[in-house]
Amino acid sequence: MIVVTGATGGLGGATVEHLLQRVPAGEIGVSVRDTAKAQHFVDRGVRVRQGSYEDPAALRDSFAGAEQVLLVSGNDPASDLVSLHRNAVEAAVAAGVRRIVYTSQQGAIAGNPYRPSEFHIDTEALLGDSGIAWTALRNGAYGPLDQLLGPWQRTGEIAQPEDGPVPYTDRDDIAEAIAVLLAGARSFDGPVTFAAPTAVTFDDFATIASRLAGRTIKRTVLDDEQWVADQIVSGVPEQAARFLLTWYQAARAGYFAEPSPLLADLLGREPRTVADRLAA
Repeated sequence: MIVVTGATGGLGGATVEHLLQRVPAGEIGVSVRDTAKAQHFVDRGVRVRQGSYEDPAALRDSFAGAEQVLLVSGNDPASDLVSLHRNAVEAAVAAGVRRIVYTSQQGAIAGNPYRPSEFHIDTEALLGDSGIAWTALRNGAYGPLDQLLGPWQRTGEIAQPEDGPVPYTDRDDIAEAIAVLLAGARSFDGPVTFAAPTAVTFDDFATIASRLAGRTIKRTVLDDEQWVADQIVSGVPEQAARFLLTWYQAARAGYFAEPSPLLADLLGREPRTVADRLAA
């Protein structure tokens, strides 16, 4: 059995949908905080059990009988995510799981200023000490492009801090590749990168957007402190703005620059490009 955590979230839910195209529903289980939100999986024959990273006993029950568990990383920066992930890893070990697949982050290496890197690094260390097989999927940035670029369609401008090349990746492509990995005969030990095969900058985005829009989209580089001030004016708390700023700092330092052919290899096709996503 393959058990997926966070299956009512975006990445986990999409992964289950792709798994259902590859393996019988009876071979899939999900561990979710609120089982009522997973009724659509129950209706299709998926095993649904309650489990959260705060409740080790429930996790052990939801992982029972699993050969593989997909641990979708927590995303609440206010939580002690390493401790929560430790609960999940220990529950998987106690349940006799043979392999843990963990959704890590591209560039999860020492020195990366992007703050979530720290808990991903620590979680990968937990996996390494777990005594069972594990894979850490260092996923490329897959957030919504409108959120990343700002209101460029209205303003004709991409006004963000200095950036660097990033292989922006489509979330559904990542979910499909995870399903291929979980359902297939191939496995990878340790960290692997799931990212688009081409890295682009905001300058590249402006060029692509200009071509698609049929008008000039300008790229404006904002000073870090000016960007933070603008975010605060727009209603973003300063602490959150400075947290987000560390992502730009990491990008410009090259921590997210390396593309990867593995995603295309697993999908058997080219992943969606940023042009595909902007045009959608």
